[in-house]
Amino acid sequence: MMTHGHIALLEIAIAEARLGLVEGGIPIGAALFDREGKLLGRGHNRRVQENDPAMHAETDAFRKAGRQQSYRDKIMVTTLAPCWYCSGLVRQFRIGAVVVGESVNFSGGLDWLRENGVEVIDLANQECINMLGAYIRKNPAVWHEDIGEE
Repeated sequence: MMTHGHIALLEIAIAEARLGLVEGGIPIGAALFDREGKLLGRGHNRRVQENDPAMHAETDAFRKAGRQQSYRDKIMVTTLAPCWYCSGLVRQFRIGAVVVGESVNFSGGLDWLRENGVEVIDLANQECINMLGAYIRKNPAVWHEDIGEE
């Protein structure tokens, strides 16, 4: 179900995705919130910018949030369905919910997250779909590297 609250959280991740695009990277953004909507950390995919294969948007936001006593009541908001690497992060730390901007360009581990009790909300946001879709068309090799495909 799409709510205004989820859309407001997604706007933070979209701002991060735009920043990544301006920096010459892959336009994927993420943010980690508590259940009350307090922003804990935000980030974007910086694999290209930092030559770091592990710097996905979700990991950037997670790291910037710092240590938390528990993640069960946290919400990972991301402009794109998390890849297997980032889905693993959500499961490892038992993040309770994932709000996804889109899963059209890439569905990642959404079904696996759902099967393992993570609440997944897919907003099918057109800006997210368009931004990444355009990037993929212009940069297919970088995109395939990002998701581990050849």
